[in-house]
Amino acid sequence: MPDTHTVAVRRATPENAGPLIAVLAEAFHDGPVADWLIPDPADRRVVFYRYFRDAFQHGLAHGHVDTTADLSAVAIWYPRLDPPQGHTRERQEALEHATGPYAPKFTLMEAMFDAFHPDEPHHYLAYLAVDPEQQNRGIGAALLHEHHRQLDKLGLPAYLEASNTRNRQLYRRLGYTAGPPLILPTDGLPIWRMWRGRQTPTGRSPFPPAPQPRRPTR
Repeated sequence: MPDTHTVAVRRATPENAGPLIAVLAEAFHDGPVADWLIPDPADRRVVFYRYFRDAFQHGLAHGHVDTTADLSAVAIWYPRLDPPQGHTRERQEALEHATGPYAPKFTLMEAMFDAFHPDEPHHYLAYLAVDPEQQNRGIGAALLHEHHRQLDKLGLPAYLEASNTRNRQLYRRLGYTAGPPLILPTDGLPIWRMWRGRQTPTGRSPFPPAPQPRRPTR
């Protein structure tokens, strides 16, 4: 298992798009949430590539994208120092373009994420993906270690949504605590809201209170 200090972490560049979009699409291809979003695996592979191409490009333009020297993993972060705006018309158009007939479920999922996103300033881990052939070797944890170190220097928390119990356990080992889950409708699938509080003299700050209801931005 790689040590967090031996995995070389660097900022991703536009030239890394091809390999890293493929890592994102493959890493998220299997699982109950993927099955709920797009039941047909063949359609899922095509749509996920378009969806994560948009996610990667958006992360480069508006967030912070980290990768490893061998491009086997990618993490897309966003600084959220002000309360989020909610689901915008621009985002909706991009989502419909990327996901086509599957847009209603993607829209519902992202709207739920927006509605329950904490208001407290933090960095948001939108996506963490490791090449399936390289998983369970500590690469994901190593990739996050550098960003967590920077957040601790800044005195800022981190937030994410975990889509399965295995990921939830990983994030718990990295100092996150689980808040009230989100439940996707129809299939009742849980999404775990995870919070890594800022460092305080007595430990880490607790999971923040539920945000005030927000209206979609038009």
